Amino acid sequence: MAGSQVNADIWISEYITPYDIYVHGITNILAHKKTPYQDMSIVESGAYGKALVLDGKWQSCTGDEFLYHEALVHPAMIAHPNPENVLILGGGEGATTREVFRWNAVKKAMMVDIDGDVVEACREHLPEMHQGSFDDPRLELVIGDAFNVLDNSQAQWDVIISDLSDPIEEGPSFQLFTQEYFTQLKGCLRDHGIVVIQAGPVAPANLHIHGRLVNTLKTVFSNVHSYFTPTCTYGSAWGFAIASEQSFDTMPNPEKIDLLLEQKTTNDFRSFDGVSLLGMLQTPGYIRQAIKNETEVYTMKKPPKFFGQGING
Repeated sequence: MAGSQVNADIWISEYITPYDIYVHGITNILAHKKTPYQDMSIVESGAYGKALVLDGKWQSCTGDEFLYHEALVHPAMIAHPNPENVLILGGGEGATTREVFRWNAVKKAMMVDIDGDVVEACREHLPEMHQGSFDDPRLELVIGDAFNVLDNSQAQWDVIISDLSDPIEEGPSFQLFTQEYFTQLKGCLRDHGIVVIQAGPVAPANLHIHGRLVNTLKTVFSNVHSYFTPTCTYGSAWGFAIASEQSFDTMPNPEKIDLLLEQKTTNDFRSFDGVSLLGMLQTPGYIRQAIKNETEVYTMKKPPKFFGQGING
């Protein structure tokens, strides 16, 4: 590249749309395995530190994962009056669990991930992400299929966090973004229970997925709200959706939120605070319009499939 120095010998090219690629320069491969469910790599990048890559798609990395995981977890935890029991679906890096355990009220968390090889690799190679949360006595780690675990469990949860890998056709999770799945989650909630899901990119080029996921949640829950956070290494800001039968405050007072975080958490966030929460809950007009315009609902017969799969070169 004229006028620029490039230092990587290995590149992961992740296709964001049929016309756009995010190329990650890799300096080291720490682990690689073809598991029974997916192709897994843990790599070291030149710009953003260590990263988990599944089926060629960048999952999270030490350089900017806090932007994703703090936004995923804390709006739902704040919205619940007393989040004692939390179910985490996915989250193999252990970073979602780490954020949940910042809350003093949490008595138990169950994390369900289908791929034990991924969890073990992350435990070994990504301590910066899990920060020992796998060893917290409040955690019950279950290696298994989320549908099967939900079918066979009578447990009820205050907060359910769906932190699943993107639903590409070749991957293990594409059916876990459907009306049937969300209905199953609703049946596992206690009174005042809240569900939050990672809900895809919110760049204009592929916003339809987010719009359809939000509308699918609306067929199951009375109150659904879309929000997002910047996520540098995804090549797009990333969307989330919070859902409940109870209403939640989308115009929180930042000072009150800061006081709540000081009283109820370890309060050692890298980005999240009252101002951050207020900002992320103000869903931009183009996203609101996309949600309004989308009519498709994702079902088991017609689940979503995110675009893209990366390649190494």
